Amino acid sequence: MGTETAVTHTPNSEVLDGLRVLVVDDEADARELFTVLLQQRGARVTAVASSDEALTVLAETPPGDRPDILLADIGMPEMDGYQLIARVRALGPGQGGQIPAVALTAHAGCEDRNRSLLAGFQKHLSKPVEPAELAAVVAHLTGKTGAQGAEAGAQ
Repeated sequence: MGTETAVTHTPNSEVLDGLRVLVVDDEADARELFTVLLQQRGARVTAVASSDEALTVLAETPPGDRPDILLADIGMPEMDGYQLIARVRALGPGQGGQIPAVALTAHAGCEDRNRSLLAGFQKHLSKPVEPAELAAVVAHLTGKTGAQGAEAGAQ
């Protein structure tokens, strides 16, 4: 199962301070990059390599400690991001079924974006993701907006 990594503070750390983020990507380099980008803004990140691991994290984490947001790669083997979000949305609200979710993909087309939104993601981001855009999207979807969220968008 994935590991939760410690918070690393930088001048932007207040933007996502304390948010729990679940990152799902089968590519180790991508998981590491997203982890570092989010930690630099104060998030607590749990990064896993598969959809099955993500579902395990949601199922085994006590409700008060569950992730605040899910960032999931679309193109994963065995269970892709579309299948993952379908399984997540089938969970009850108390089990994490309503968690805000962002699709991460190398496919930037309008059809790809529409498919991810219709599948149950709130946002579609194309890789490579700009750090400020990632922070702004996470802040917006988790309600961490206002002065702090504006600062993220200005970075």
